[in-house]
Amino acid sequence: MRRVYLPIVALLAVLVTGLVGLYLYDGSRADTVAEGVSVAGVDVGGMSAERARVMIQGQVAAPLEEPIRISAPGRDHVLTAKRARLRTDVDGSAAAALAASREGFFVTRAVRDLTGSRANVDLRARVSYSKRAVAKVVRGVERDVNRPARDATVEPSGAGLNRVRAQTGRRLHTEALARRLRSAIRRPDVRTVRARADVLKPSVLTGELEKRYPHYITVDRGGHTLRYYRNLKMKSSHTIAVGQAGLDTPAGKYSIQNKAEDPAWHVPNSDWAGDKAGQIIPGGTAENPLKARWMGIYDGAGIHGTDQTGSLGTNASHGCIRMSIPEVIELYRRVPVKTPIYIG
Repeated sequence: MRRVYLPIVALLAVLVTGLVGLYLYDGSRADTVAEGVSVAGVDVGGMSAERARVMIQGQVAAPLEEPIRISAPGRDHVLTAKRARLRTDVDGSAAAALAASREGFFVTRAVRDLTGSRANVDLRARVSYSKRAVAKVVRGVERDVNRPARDATVEPSGAGLNRVRAQTGRRLHTEALARRLRSAIRRPDVRTVRARADVLKPSVLTGELEKRYPHYITVDRGGHTLRYYRNLKMKSSHTIAVGQAGLDTPAGKYSIQNKAEDPAWHVPNSDWAGDKAGQIIPGGTAENPLKARWMGIYDGAGIHGTDQTGSLGTNASHGCIRMSIPEVIELYRRVPVKTPIYIG
């Protein structure tokens, strides 16, 4: 029986001796970071805890103090370590690297180290920062980047028409930028973050303006001039009379509301109308001042012909726009209802 147990005892002795050896070897590496362990991409494997701390200070903490440039449409922005209230826990990061090396059973650790195997662990740097500060920077970028799309349009004045070109808008990917910044704060190899934005397209393009405004009229009251535009190109210019003091031709943007040939005159109940106040004067009569054609604009004011050609070029009407009879007939023929008119 003794011969049977001897090999078993010998085997157990070898195992115990081996385990003791592995235990002692593992204990001797209690202050050594395992190969394949890195912090924020910086390899600290095989280093003592102190040497790892120095490495983390120089290769992680110091670069993290460098400002992060935010490359954004329009202009760049900067997030500094001070503004972010950045703090890098170098000691804690080194301790975490050592703790990752000591995970598992001592036999597994010892065999790993003896065979040159790698732990393949990349730890995040232990960093604290102000989330409010990051959010504030993102809001600043957002204010700078975001803009609505601008439709092409026409800005009228008494002197004419000015085409305003369409402009694309931008909308920042706000949450994506915030995520990239939060990641970059912990990564010494990333000091530039790109802010992406959607392009917002205008509804009306510059090339569509001519079709959008096939007809347009501008009135320069001070210059006593009416201009007619076809597809935004001036086709004719006319000397006119406008409202006298106290009965001014209304300024602003309007449109031709209605049209009539030899219209009846519905005399307003105003002091200046005298005995005719409230009457309806038939069209085409000598007493009717609305000669030949009528293009209504706003609140009883409109464009009409006059046989008092001497009043053209003056402030003589009761609010309407007077034109010579041949010219008002020609304008009437050209201009449809809903034609925009600007009176300046």
